[in-house]
This record gives sequence, C-alpha cells and structure tokens, in this order.
Amino acid sequence: MVQHRTILKVADNSGAKSLEVIHVFGGSKRRYGHIGDVLNCVVKGASSIGTIKDSQIVKVVLVRTRKEKRRQDGSFIRFSDNAGVVIDNAKDKNPIGTRIFGPIAREIKDKGFSKIASMAIEVI
Repeated sequence: MVQHRTILKVADNSGAKSLEVIHVFGGSKRRYGHIGDVLNCVVKGASSIGTIKDSQIVKVVLVRTRKEKRRQDGSFIRFSDNAGVVIDNAKDKNPIGTRIFGPIAREIKDKGFSKIASMAIEVI
C-alpha cells in the first residue's frame, strides 16, 4: 500500500534508481495503491546510461509492497520493500526495461501484466 510522495525502488533495468509517487490511477479520490496498480511517478535519480532521465514523469506498475495483501485462499503475502516496474503506457502494459529484479507477486499476471511476470526470476 503506497500513497502520494512514497519513495519506490525500481525493479527493472530502465535506468531509474528511485521513484516518488505523484498520483495513484483509478479515480480522483483514490488514496492508496496496492500490488498491480498503475502509478504516476517522478524519477528521483537516474543512471547516466539508461533510457530514463532524472526528473522525468513515468508510469509505473507496483510489483512489491511492504503492506501485506490477503489472498483469496486466506494466505497473506508481504515483501521487504516497495518496488515498481516502469511501463510505456497503461494500455499496452509493456515494460521499458529488459530485465526484472527480485520476486514479484502473481497478482501482477492476473491484472494483465503477463510480460512482466514472464521476465521475472521468481513469481510468488
């Protein structure tokens, strides 16, 4: 669960180092974002050789959160950090990077981000 001004780690090799949330898509009064939600973020540090530049506004899908999420079978899933993957736009859902680092939740695949799920090393 993330909200406005939350700092996210980047889980791909797009060139961004950290992201700050500026908007959670899904309605004007939507306050929190959960796993699989699309966020609008600003890049707060970028690698000089990456495709993403510093202070650029990007769309990000949230792949890991510290706040636990209850699944339909009654189990809970929780990660040690808040992380996102930079995507080109919300309709195509294609990641900008070519590699995904760390585990991601299987809710990502259920929400239509199957390319991100297939590139990930581990889907929990």
